[in-house]
Amino acid sequence: MELFILIFAALFSVMNPFGTVPVFVGLTQDKNRLERNKIAFWTSLNVLIILLISFFAGKHILLFFGITLNSLKIAGGLIIVSSGFALLMGDFNKHKGIKKEKVKIDIETRSDISLTPLAMPMIAGPGTMSLLITHNQEVEGLNSMLIISGAIVLSTICIYLILKSSFYIVKILGASGINALSRIIGFIVIAIGVEFIISAVVSVFNIA
Repeated sequence: MELFILIFAALFSVMNPFGTVPVFVGLTQDKNRLERNKIAFWTSLNVLIILLISFFAGKHILLFFGITLNSLKIAGGLIIVSSGFALLMGDFNKHKGIKKEKVKIDIETRSDISLTPLAMPMIAGPGTMSLLITHNQEVEGLNSMLIISGAIVLSTICIYLILKSSFYIVKILGASGINALSRIIGFIVIAIGVEFIISAVVSVFNIA
């Protein structure tokens, strides 16, 4: 249960679906409720596929490129810390490469926004992928794998529910409320990234 809560909390914080709510609203404001729910469903499904591939195939990618776990943890930690600071400073969308001009173009030209920009890079970015690859390398046993897989599934269900309710969330919290919530999550994300870096550095010194 402790592993489940740890992975779910880390995933939810790093992905920060609340930060995607304003973008989702902007991209789907001309859609009806059924169409928005469909986009929310496919976005969460795309995120689930990306996360599962990262978790189960990530270590093979590391072996192919000759990347060590400690190198990944430091690189991933830096990305996660960077995302945390972006949340803290209110520049999350800019950090993810999403600008108002690009959103307007997407509204006019993109037929399917569930994969990009919503699923990737807005929700399942490099920080999330490195987080899962690292945990895949550190856990052992089928039971642990199933627990982490369950946490991944639950996190994507939460993403679907949040995106599905995005117009209500914006109406209730407003832009300032979402911004404040993202800043709070930013502290947690920074702490996760720092923990990644510290554990990797300690491991390197112990080996040396």
